[in-house]
Amino acid sequence: MQEQLKQLQELDMQVKDAWQRLGLDKLLKEQAGLAEAMQSPYFWNNPETAQAESKRQAQLAARTEPWVQLRAGVRDMLELASTNDESLSTEVAQQADTLLQQFEKLKDELKFSGPHDSSDAIISIHAGAGGTDAQDWAQMLFRMYVRWAEQQGYSVQMIDESAGDEAGIKSATLEISGPLVYGKLKLEHGVHRLVRLSPFNADNLRQTSFAKVEVMPKIDQPGQLEVDEKDLKIDVYRAGGHGGQSVNTTDSAVRITHLPTGITVAIQNERSQLQNKETAMTILRSKLAQLQLEQHQEKLSELKGPNQSAEWGNQIRSYVLHPYKQVKDLRSRYETSNVDTILDGDLDELLHANLEHNLATEA
Repeated sequence: MQEQLKQLQELDMQVKDAWQRLGLDKLLKEQAGLAEAMQSPYFWNNPETAQAESKRQAQLAARTEPWVQLRAGVRDMLELASTNDESLSTEVAQQADTLLQQFEKLKDELKFSGPHDSSDAIISIHAGAGGTDAQDWAQMLFRMYVRWAEQQGYSVQMIDESAGDEAGIKSATLEISGPLVYGKLKLEHGVHRLVRLSPFNADNLRQTSFAKVEVMPKIDQPGQLEVDEKDLKIDVYRAGGHGGQSVNTTDSAVRITHLPTGITVAIQNERSQLQNKETAMTILRSKLAQLQLEQHQEKLSELKGPNQSAEWGNQIRSYVLHPYKQVKDLRSRYETSNVDTILDGDLDELLHANLEHNLATEA
């Protein structure tokens, strides 16, 4: 029994450490607050807010409940093992093994201990240097992330898209919803480089193209990140491009500029100016939250505008289709020749390698 007691005490310490690193006390407090709010008879008076808060409460429950059950199980077994009743030794040993297996499964979550890792993600993809090839490359990346999300069983929603002049896209913004989406995708943020024989070049010459990927935690509740109205410049204008009735004939498009950082968000997909404004504000808050994480600043007033451009010298990863096939991440040094499977959304090994490298760097 002494051996099981020692094993359980060690497991209890590991669970306590994981509990602190994941900030579970804070998450449980938020979960309890939401649960209390949902009991109010006025909760559904604002359906959009109620739906968002219900979704957040479900996300928190899915993340915290396995840890709550594990901690309770460990403490129950510790109490039994402390009695030194040898007749219980077999039961304690079996339960200790089960609890250890549960912890090993949950331990993977320690990679996702960032402040927004449990959030949904907003991804913006922008064509960089490389002309039509870069716009086509941006669309290839867009397809890659959509395929990955579908394979994970996540939901994908298009927020905004600007078509390329000849092919591909100039830019696109989408939302991916599911457990730990931002935590899994956050290291995709950066410049991605493609080398291939250009399908848009009459001489079929080798072409290098760039696209910038922005990954942001979805911050859709104003209380999650306060933005001073005085720091905003809001412009409305007539939407361009293809659209349904009323989309191109009214001033429904909205552009919001955050004056201190110079960050600008423009949305025109919805017919309603109010809807476009709400979407633009969600993306703006998300961009500012991401910028806070990058610059390690607590106050929005101290943030500096982003300045990384999608061109030579800034890339985080290279995808080579000619003269050989290789995907190489320049941070973790992960590489594979299975370029086609990567571009088809098989990103799990690559994402795992970068998360492990990031944890080792921070340690």
